[in-house]
Amino acid sequence: MQTTVTPTHCPYCALQCGMNLTPAPDGTVEVSERADFPVNRGALCGKGRTAPAVLATNVRLTSPLVRDAGGSLVPASWDEALDRIAAELRRTRAEHGPDAVGVFGGGGLTNEKAYTLGKFARVVLGTSQIDYNGRFCMSSAAAAGIKAFGLDRGLPFPLEDIPKSGCVILVGSNLAETMPPSLRYFTELKENGGTLIVIDPRRTKTAEQADLHLAPRPGTDLALALGLLHLVIAEGRVDEEYIRERTVGWEDARAAAMAHWPEYVERITGVSVPQLRETVRLFCEPESAMVLTARGPEQQSKGTDTVGAWINLCLATGRAGRPLSGYGCLTGQGNGQGGREHGQKADQLPGYRKLDDPAARRHVAEVWGVDPDSLPGPGRSAYELLDALGTDIRSLLLMASNPVVSAPRAAHIEERIRSLEFLAVCDVVLSETAALADVVLPVTQWAEETGTTTNLEGRVLLRRRAITPPEGVRSDLEVMHELAARLGVEKGFPTDPEEVFEELRRASAGGPADYSGITYRRLAEENGVFWPCPAPAEAMDGGEDTLPDAPLPDDPARETPTAHPGTPRLFLDRFATPDGRARFVPVSHRATAEEPDDEYPVLLTTGRVVAQYQSGAQTRRVAELNAAAPGPFVEIHPRLAARLGAAEGDPVAVVSRRGRAVAPARITNAIRPDTVFMPFHWPGEGRANSLTNPALDPTSRMPEFKACAVRLEAVER
Repeated sequence: MQTTVTPTHCPYCALQCGMNLTPAPDGTVEVSERADFPVNRGALCGKGRTAPAVLATNVRLTSPLVRDAGGSLVPASWDEALDRIAAELRRTRAEHGPDAVGVFGGGGLTNEKAYTLGKFARVVLGTSQIDYNGRFCMSSAAAAGIKAFGLDRGLPFPLEDIPKSGCVILVGSNLAETMPPSLRYFTELKENGGTLIVIDPRRTKTAEQADLHLAPRPGTDLALALGLLHLVIAEGRVDEEYIRERTVGWEDARAAAMAHWPEYVERITGVSVPQLRETVRLFCEPESAMVLTARGPEQQSKGTDTVGAWINLCLATGRAGRPLSGYGCLTGQGNGQGGREHGQKADQLPGYRKLDDPAARRHVAEVWGVDPDSLPGPGRSAYELLDALGTDIRSLLLMASNPVVSAPRAAHIEERIRSLEFLAVCDVVLSETAALADVVLPVTQWAEETGTTTNLEGRVLLRRRAITPPEGVRSDLEVMHELAARLGVEKGFPTDPEEVFEELRRASAGGPADYSGITYRRLAEENGVFWPCPAPAEAMDGGEDTLPDAPLPDDPARETPTAHPGTPRLFLDRFATPDGRARFVPVSHRATAEEPDDEYPVLLTTGRVVAQYQSGAQTRRVAELNAAAPGPFVEIHPRLAARLGAAEGDPVAVVSRRGRAVAPARITNAIRPDTVFMPFHWPGEGRANSLTNPALDPTSRMPEFKACAVRLEAVER
């Protein structure tokens, strides 16, 4: 047994907190503080502290499962399971064409696995039908960032800049529960004399820390941002010099904002005019300020425009591309950033290259050793892909996702999954989705494999293997290697993660997310490297083996190209647009896709609780976390509860046009009277995503998780 202490990172959210792991004599794994990692400085939330609980063999899968003639999942050998998957994928392609095979990935996959999955879909299967659950995370912020800045990286500055800013507006984030170790940055902001403004329909634990809390009606963040920009203009707080020197498109954005006068915005949002004016004052008076968005404004059918409006506010006040100022997005999933950079998204190739760009196709095809014309074009986005299951898409390979719980209109998606001719799932546990599969493959977890992830700052990290996986478990890289060989592609799918990363470096070289100057050796010695980090041109000319970070020990005289330091802070000199200027994008308020009416008079919004994570597939298997958050609930204002006749703990049915969910009432003044809240971690009758609306943002294809019309019904105990 390995007994050394291994410095590594938490498997959950995009903070990717540092931790130390030590195998114990009884076979368990102990977590201890890793104070040297700058993001969390030793602090861990309950999920991080208890993460090793899911490594136990009595919790996780340790043998492949194959559905037998009687319809039951039974243990099988690896060869039997892999042979069946390969045969079904081959049959589907032969009978219906390559696009009849779908691939669905996850934001928890390492960069190496995400890269390989995208390559496997396009090279081995020849399908365009690949996307991942990260589409549900921050795709709207990514789309808006690319429009405005020419580049998307969650935070264009490190977290350490937050406490040094003068004001931070936090829009639609309850990070006290979703990313608890990050709260210290905002506490330090206030200790340093800065101001924290939180915008959320609920008075969350994060909102309780704010100097000013605005509680807009769900789905009205776009109007709120436009109203603030209107006041910035009306009060003469625009940075005209900055706009002239560093932006284009101001006049159209200005005209759009001027149509959103304060009283009009108050009627839409419920935020009073004095609060709007106070927000503008607090944001504009300091020398520096930031806007950070999360799922609240992003998971809307107008999420891209909403984020764009907040970016416009930053640009108009000169708060982007300057020290201690800017717009940033708080990425949610552990590797949500890296997962989309390297090929899981339907429209992207490694290095954040666009799949429909001929130059990008040529570059990546050369690295992969294939004809650029053989690469398929862009495919469906995540929800559209899931919605096509059983019709256009007959077979699905799914890794590290649980859409039966996490997808909008989940009951419908469950039906689509059940209608597939064939489903193969690679997962750590038998999730609700895996339970529907024809073949389930048990794969290694974070502590049992080495790989890289990219956190919300754009910091590429090395997550080290700390323990040996149990017998019967293989890595996702091994799965794809074996399947590729069975499907006729013998080379190009290595099982060693460092070998995969070396290829990823070459594939990303010269792209927006350039990792070519990053090596495992360097990541082992540093606390992460921020992309873009290009390799020196002379090093790339000589191939990957000429890119060490320092002279090799056996050749101290060897001359080495100077390593790029990485880019912790983007846009300080220029934006990533052809002319180096940021783009204002004119936007106007529009209603949510589904407004309340007489039949469905209340708005539902969804989110997370501190003790559970995403679909709960892993955290719901940890006793300590279940004790803290045992099941779903419906958060209701006392006035709404009184009209319903519901008391604390009474079962309440929440009904939308898509489904019905039942959960105990939690009565609180912390939510608006016209709104109810449900966490989305649980399956069964309390599944919040049975209710949510799959209306898609026209640009990002993000579903509208954060606002839909519902009615409440009393339920007998």
